[in-house]
Amino acid sequence: MIDDIVAAAKRIEGHAVRTPLLNSPLLDADAGRRIFVKAECLQKTGSFKYRGARNAVSSLTDEKRARGVIAFSSGNHAQGVALSAREMSAPAVIIMPSDAPQMKIDNTRALGAEVVLYDRANEDRDEIGDKLASERGLELIRPFDDLRTIAGQGTCGLEIAEQAHAANIGAANVLVCCGGGGLTSGISIALKANAPDLVPRPVEPEGFDDVKRSLATGAIQTNNRRSGSLCDAIVTPSPGKLTFPIMKAHCGTGIAVTEDEALRAMAVAFRRLKIVLEPGGAVALAAALYHRDDDNDVIAVASGGNVDSTVFQMALDKYGTGDARC
Repeated sequence: MIDDIVAAAKRIEGHAVRTPLLNSPLLDADAGRRIFVKAECLQKTGSFKYRGARNAVSSLTDEKRARGVIAFSSGNHAQGVALSAREMSAPAVIIMPSDAPQMKIDNTRALGAEVVLYDRANEDRDEIGDKLASERGLELIRPFDDLRTIAGQGTCGLEIAEQAHAANIGAANVLVCCGGGGLTSGISIALKANAPDLVPRPVEPEGFDDVKRSLATGAIQTNNRRSGSLCDAIVTPSPGKLTFPIMKAHCGTGIAVTEDEALRAMAVAFRRLKIVLEPGGAVALAAALYHRDDDNDVIAVASGGNVDSTVFQMALDKYGTGDARC
């Protein structure tokens, strides 16, 4: 599948942002080792999801794009698909949970998409998506279990491999904020091909660590809860049928972090790197800071920055004046 990722990189070139790999001497001193942050929060629409969405929409035939696309998402994939569709004059319908951050719902609508809300605790978004896609003739672009989105997310891994080489990073863990596994699996394929000394490891919020448990048992595990986390962007029922075998083949062990650790990492990212992260986009940095299990360099993917002001203020109020040390 590395060929698909390389093709995706060519397809989205000039549209997606080549995000920086950030480092701060103060953050390194706090952590006692080098920490690099791949700032996907600076990607278009504020998250890595634009990569996969742009690749998927641009790979459609003109006829399919004219009929329109449909996606389901708590907000980041929603915005990525909405913008990609608007850029290519395609109608877009986005299915979003009713408890998604209001900013993400508003932004998705502002990008021109029709938003359909659902109750994620009691309704199945896959069923809703399949039904609407069939009724309206729309092309369903899944947030992670779609080879087109996986390939698009894998372009982030190509950049990490190149940037790590330029920064003289040798053996290192690459910590990836993980929901259904699209970003993690795409990055893992790219690193296996281009930087095998970089080991991808999925990071999730406690209570929603289905990927960590799935990797530990060797079989897909599900979460008992479907909502109720500040890390809404990476809350999924289970890893994908396509993504899990890839992660099983290429990833190291998973890590689960607390919500407080995610909030603390948000404050650290703002103070040391001057970037804004959402809780789900900060769990990889939280793992780098507070779940250290070796002295190697670490690369943390800051996957998204679409945070409501009240949640961001909460992080700053609780942890905005402390240091990064665990």
